[in-house]
Amino acid sequence: MVAHKIELSQESLIGSFTKEVTPIISVSSGDSIRFETLDAGWGTGRSNGERRKPFSRKEKIYGGHALLGPIYIEGAKKGMTLEIEFNDIIPGQYGFTAAGQYPNWQNQKLHLTEYKEISLDWKLDNKSMVGVCEINGNSFSVALRPFMGVIGMPPDDIGIHSTWPPRYCGGNIDCKELVRGSKLYLPISVDGGYLAIGDGHALQGDGEISCQAIECPMEVVDITVNLIEGIDLLNPRANTPAGWITFGFHEDLNEATVQALDGMLTLMGELYGLNRVEAIALGSSVVDLRITQIVNGVKGVHACLPHGILK
Repeated sequence: MVAHKIELSQESLIGSFTKEVTPIISVSSGDSIRFETLDAGWGTGRSNGERRKPFSRKEKIYGGHALLGPIYIEGAKKGMTLEIEFNDIIPGQYGFTAAGQYPNWQNQKLHLTEYKEISLDWKLDNKSMVGVCEINGNSFSVALRPFMGVIGMPPDDIGIHSTWPPRYCGGNIDCKELVRGSKLYLPISVDGGYLAIGDGHALQGDGEISCQAIECPMEVVDITVNLIEGIDLLNPRANTPAGWITFGFHEDLNEATVQALDGMLTLMGELYGLNRVEAIALGSSVVDLRITQIVNGVKGVHACLPHGILK
């Protein structure tokens, strides 16, 4: 087991999921990786009131969120599962949240396209873990709960794939429960994995309703990667401080819900030896369904089985 450190540079960044580039590093199962990330907009946010100089993204592979990667995992084979454990996540000193004007579906339904876009500038204190912003002279503070919004691998062997939607092999999941101490399990769809991570969020509500959380850079992200065989996942699952989570992704929230429930019934069968009818009967009393996000084209639903709720 080796501890790697990746310095933030133009060469360590990518804005897509692909295996058609040279990985920035090769690691082995059991290794840890420590790095810094930009905000999703490639450093366009404010730091102490001043605009940062953004990193370049001229080519197609840089078109999406600013991600660190890709990371090659030695021995990773299609059909295996990648476990990503989040050992530490420390936000930077600024964040931002835009809202209004942009013609996404919820803004159109809510008549928010008629309003000029605003952007909240957040000051983040990663010692007290408090964020502060001002609106019309009023100060608002929130307790921070940082996590990474985009974590994933390319879905097949060829092509350059957008960072915007979530997929069965990860991507723009935007699940607020993936905080420090969480383990995310992703189906590996290409040999070597080609893992990429970015899109830091200092805080987000379920749904990410404005289309943005508190978007921020991360001063520290520390992960451990492990290869696991013998788990047949159709979609990601996670073991988080809040509980076990299974995910569903689809343009239709009903279909995303079915996927999340399907994963939870399978998980409860593994944990408790239940058949699917027994699992859904018991789960109806203890499993929570939540809208992960509604803003990435492909919507997300996650089912949560809280730790300790079944004695």
